[in-house]
Amino acid sequence: MAQAPALVRLSNSVARPLIARFQLGPNGLLTVRGRKSGMPRTVPVAVMDVDGRRWLLGAYGDVQWVRNLRAAGEGEIRLGGRTQRVTAVELSIDEATAYFREVLIPYVRRQPRLVQLFAGRLLGPILADPAAAAHVRPVFELHDQAA
Repeated sequence: MAQAPALVRLSNSVARPLIARFQLGPNGLLTVRGRKSGMPRTVPVAVMDVDGRRWLLGAYGDVQWVRNLRAAGEGEIRLGGRTQRVTAVELSIDEATAYFREVLIPYVRRQPRLVQLFAGRLLGPILADPAAAAHVRPVFELHDQAA
């Protein structure tokens, strides 16, 4: 089973209350029903918003929140104090490859140099080989649900 690095898992308990209160870049909170327990699970995620479309990237692979979102197909995203119910549609491998090439890589290249360096550490395998990354890094497109 895929797992985020230990430092990321430890920092989540600190990040959750900060992200709930403050807009911290693209970071938000995803709340999704647990696929086994049925209980709501909340995790920090980066929501990529480009041209009115939003995506979540499973940067660490098939981790627990990815499995829960895949099973539930919906959840809530909290960004900057606003919570929105969303439907999540997982991209196929071909669609994820296209997303990496046409959306993510150009987006990273438009960022300030410091952000590019950080993104390079996290997204290095995706930037180097989008087609291979699409096999192990799930991507979900988010669609707002009517209130």
